[in-house]
Amino acid sequence: MPALLPVASRLLLLPRVLLTMASGSPPTQPSPASDSGSGYVPGSVSAAFVTCPNEKVAKEIARAVVEKRLAACVNLIPQITSIYEWKGKIEEDSEVLMMIKTQSSLVPALTDFVRSVHPYEVAEVIALPVEQGNFPYLQWVRQVTESVSDSITVLP
Repeated sequence: MPALLPVASRLLLLPRVLLTMASGSPPTQPSPASDSGSGYVPGSVSAAFVTCPNEKVAKEIARAVVEKRLAACVNLIPQITSIYEWKGKIEEDSEVLMMIKTQSSLVPALTDFVRSVHPYEVAEVIALPVEQGNFPYLQWVRQVTESVSDSITVLP
């Protein structure tokens, strides 16, 4: 059990909203975006997560998705450790985690782009819908990515 203490202390450093999203538990206090009349549709913005082998690759992908307006903002979280099974072996690697804020409707296009430029054979791209948050920030995410969202056609 003592070996878990360093992990637990690092978890305390994660933003509270990230932990709330990951747990699926509602926040203890409602945020302005959850007030009726705010105009925010819960789940219309997503936080997507992508792991990269190093900071250089993460910065290149981050800059490209923001320039293409597939994302409003990308946070790079350095020096995460990933432990996973790959081709029958347990692997452990140091990686950089990208936290990408975008419209939920853009997640498929974001995923396609990341897959096309990512060096991994199987790139991790997962997204969680944002149910609540700071309304001006969520509005900004939608505004920055709006022109791309309008031009994407969803095929049946």
